[in-house]
Formats: sequence, structure tokens, C-alpha cells
Amino acid sequence: MCNIIGEKSENTAVSPVERRRELSLPKEQRCGIYVHVPFCRSKCRYCDFTSYPEKIGLAEAYMACVYKEMKLRAEELHGRKFASVYFGGGTPSVIDAKWIAGAVRRLRELYAVTPDAEITVELNPESVTAEKLAVYTAAGINRFSVGMQAASDVLLQELGRAHTVSGFRRAAALLRGKNFNADIMIGLKGQTAADVKEAVSLAAESGARHVSMYALTPEDGTPMYGDYLNGDLPDEDEVAALYNCGRAALAERGFYRYEVSNFAKAGFASRHNRNYWQRGEYIGFGVAASSFIAERRFTNTRDLDDYIKCILTDHYPVVDDERTTPQDAKFERVMLALRTEEGLSLKAYAAEFGADLLQDFSAPLQKNAPFLEQTEDGCIRIKEEYLFVQNHILVDFLQNA
Repeated sequence: MCNIIGEKSENTAVSPVERRRELSLPKEQRCGIYVHVPFCRSKCRYCDFTSYPEKIGLAEAYMACVYKEMKLRAEELHGRKFASVYFGGGTPSVIDAKWIAGAVRRLRELYAVTPDAEITVELNPESVTAEKLAVYTAAGINRFSVGMQAASDVLLQELGRAHTVSGFRRAAALLRGKNFNADIMIGLKGQTAADVKEAVSLAAESGARHVSMYALTPEDGTPMYGDYLNGDLPDEDEVAALYNCGRAALAERGFYRYEVSNFAKAGFASRHNRNYWQRGEYIGFGVAASSFIAERRFTNTRDLDDYIKCILTDHYPVVDDERTTPQDAKFERVMLALRTEEGLSLKAYAAEFGADLLQDFSAPLQKNAPFLEQTEDGCIRIKEEYLFVQNHILVDFLQNA
């Protein structure tokens, strides 16, 4: 389903004039931009993301449509300042670097992207070249996120990754001295604590200044889901043990945890990530991209052909569009903040909602009191040792919403 430019969505009663009015906000607010590049060399066994390895021939036409979508959204987003841009996928580095550079130029032409904006592009090791990095850097891209995943060729093969450990080392050598993140997956078939420690060592010794360490989620419809059904993957307690092992190893290497899955050297926490956890606004461009603007959440179609048709005929490619309720907003704020090391400030909550957090969520706060703590500066947060299992705690806040 496409939404015609200048007409209201079937899922909303907001007129274009009202839309522009409610999307306006103080210029000092900072927002994020996400650009989805749905192409990759091959589909990994665990991947449930919107990606099309068989349609990479459409990359040039697709990026032209992304440029056009950026223009279509520019008027309604006038007045916002954007402090971060993130190119995700798929594998953005698999397409010609000039199209990524062109997207950065387009964004700066159309939007108030701050001069010091954090601009990140995801890379897979096998597609990293010195020539691409030179193009990215010239375009103003100043942060990279590399899909390392593991430090074992056996585990990488099990995941269906296209690179090897030596391939990651080669890519990391090209990135030496740059600000880059390394992804590490835990909860893999046959993975041991030693494997996790080795992955942390490889990331740190390669020069990564940020590590995203996240647990494998076996999604229905992926080959990895069969491993889950067969009982071949670690259970919840085993995954938690792997996580704690990785967290300790990262701390020894000077990485501090600022969100349950994100660890950084001092000064290198991701601005784009922080915006999500603070329930900041963001606009998404491209197939399957999601947005959160002026208390509205909307998502583009996951179908590549439909996306291109919508843009070429001046239609919004939105398939889901809904307004958050005040109670939704409160729960989201709490849920996102409790994923972080710092938690949620009682004063910030009161300023944002004109309400008392301790009253609004008294029942789940009391029920989970053994797992929570209040800091000296007035923040409610999950105790350090329970942060990884925060979903078990947050479900009580959801039921309260």
C-alpha cells in the first residue's frame, strides 16, 4: 500500500497542513536519520532482516528512489536538526560507495544535518576495500560498524557468514585509526566462554572503539530456527553465562556498558544508539525503514518492487502508520531507559510527562524492587547484574501500561 504525497494515510486522519504543524518542533532538538540498504552478498542462516541478495542489480535504481524519498519528506521535516545518520542493511558496503556518498550529500542538501553529525555505515569484512573507505571518508562518514560476529571460522561458517577471521583482520587493518564498532554474537551453536573471550580480544586488538554484543534470536523461517527447534542452541541460562563472560572481558579491555548490548571506550558511545534509547525522533528512508516523528510511528513496505513503484509514482511507501497514546509514550520511555546503564531520571520523567514515575508504575516497581535501584542523582535503573535479563522485568511494566 502506498500513501499519496499530499493526501492523508488510510491509517490516519491528519491532513497535510496539520501534519506539517504537528511535526514542527524547537530547532534545538536533535534527531536521527536511518537509511536502509537492502542488498547483500548472501543471506546468513540467522538473518530475518529485509535484504535481497538476488536483486543487487536494482541497487542503482533503488538508491535513486531513496534520494527521491529524501526530497519528498524534506518539507514536513523542516526545522529539525539531525545529529546522526546511520546506513544499515543488508550490507551497505556491498553496493558502489558513490551511492552511499551521494546519499550523504543529498541529506546535507535537504536537511539540517549538524556539521559534527555522527555518520555511520555498516560494513561486512569481505566487502571492505581501501578505495571504498576513501570515498566514505571524503563524503564525511566518520564511523563504521563491522559485522565481525565471531573469532572462529567454525562459528562463522555455522552462521553462514561470507567472511573468515583473516578477512576481518584484513578489514580491521584498513580501518585502523578510524572510529569503528565490531559486532559480536552470543548464543551460537557450540559456542564456549573461550570463544566469546577470543572474540572480545580480536575486536579490541583490532582497534574497535565500540562493541555491540547481542544474543542470537532464532527467527521463524530462517535456517537457524531449525537449530533452535532441534535444541542445538544454548539455553537461556547458558546464553546469560556467555554474556557475563563477554561483559567481564570487555570491561577488562576498557569498554564500559552503556546499554544492555552496547559497550564503548570513553567518548565513543554511539550518538545514534543513544537517540533510540532516549526515545528521540528519527526518520527512516528506504524499504522497511521505520520512523518515529511527532508521536507517530510509521514503517515503509518491506517489498522492494512495491517501494520502487511507490516512489516513482510520488507515493509514500508507508504500510503502517499509528499515533502513540500518552500511556504508550510513558511505557516506551521507561522501557527504553531501563535498557541503559544510567536508567531513567525521575526529574526527566516528570518534566516530560508532568507525572510521577513512582506513582505511574508503582505496581511493577514494587514487584521488581529486588532487581532495581535508585541512584544518588535520582535515577531508577536495573541493577548491574540483572540488566541482561531486563525483558523479564519489563514485561511487568508493559502489563501496567
